[in-house]
Amino acid sequence: MNLTLNVWRQPNRDAQGQIVEYKVKDISPDMSFLEMLDVLNEDLLHQGQDPVAFDHDCREGICGSCDLFINGRSHGPEKGTTTCQLHMRKFSDGDTITIEPWRAHAFPVNKDLSVDRSAFDRIIQAGGYVNVNTGGAPDGNEIPIPKDIADRAFEAATCIGCGACVAACKNASAMLFVSAKVSQLALLPQGQVERKTRVENMVAQMDIEGFGACTNIGSCAAECPVGISLENIAMLNREFLAAKATSNNLA
Repeated sequence: MNLTLNVWRQPNRDAQGQIVEYKVKDISPDMSFLEMLDVLNEDLLHQGQDPVAFDHDCREGICGSCDLFINGRSHGPEKGTTTCQLHMRKFSDGDTITIEPWRAHAFPVNKDLSVDRSAFDRIIQAGGYVNVNTGGAPDGNEIPIPKDIADRAFEAATCIGCGACVAACKNASAMLFVSAKVSQLALLPQGQVERKTRVENMVAQMDIEGFGACTNIGSCAAECPVGISLENIAMLNREFLAAKATSNNLA
């Protein structure tokens, strides 16, 4: 396939960015989207130009690093798929593809398509953990957990922290991400010790980072590549209200 790429180029977070048009030729439909960008960067290097910066790591849909906004959608046109698992067969010969970074105040652009998502790390540091020493797998399995509860906790734990929910939300809200982390631990017996302080601290840090408010549009869940449910946001709201009603923290 021969394609036209409209790529966001921005030298650093303080510079003014712009869309730059590139042409790529002989792209195999079996390539992943990131492999197509590799081809573009090889061409740019051969021409003595600066390659396009973009985030990636595992390229297996696990790490959540491949955060790209493709033709106005988080991770591109295929539902339930990360950018690294999106294949070029989803596009047609002659297509024009617009590629941008996540657009959110809390996700400043480092360079080109690479954004700083350390705000998510700070939210996790604020409370997304347990102090219980669960040891190895045998120790962790000593506490019986009903299967329906274990399944719900597992489904919440599948969040890969890619930030697609933030990019898809008109308010750049991180509620789906935070709710998945809160729900995962609130459902399990090992997470009960910090249950109240966890939700208070994580929501407070989310606000500090500058994420917007949730208005229940649902675009976050619609674009989530691993299918995190909006039910987690409802659980987060219940956890937060219960914590504030009984909290010693009056702030």
